[in-house]
Amino acid sequence: MSFADAVRDAFSKYATFTGRSSRAAYWWFYLFNFLVLLVAVIIDYALGTSPLIYGLTALVLLVPNLAVAIRRLHDAGHSGWWLLIAIVPIIGAIVLLVFTLQGSEPPNQWGNGPDERTASASGLT
Repeated sequence: MSFADAVRDAFSKYATFTGRSSRAAYWWFYLFNFLVLLVAVIIDYALGTSPLIYGLTALVLLVPNLAVAIRRLHDAGHSGWWLLIAIVPIIGAIVLLVFTLQGSEPPNQWGNGPDERTASASGLT
């Protein structure tokens, strides 16, 4: 999955908290978030608007970021509720990092595989 595919996939599944996302899709979207928020900070600094543009940008990216993270946890074989472990300082971030770095599990309760489209959805019927 390429950078553009990952971003397109994340926004096309804006609030889809079911299913699975591959490791590549998650980390490409994570990079996209980082770059967009960095640009927002630079624009805020240049315009002197403090956290206004950054805050709006972070708010727009919040739901797709949560959705991709939950689908990534599903792909690694974990419940999306594990995202709440981030509340625990330091340990929570380490646990989430390990979970998001894990490879894809075979078909599990959240679907057959990450980023798979059904034959009918892709026009292969």
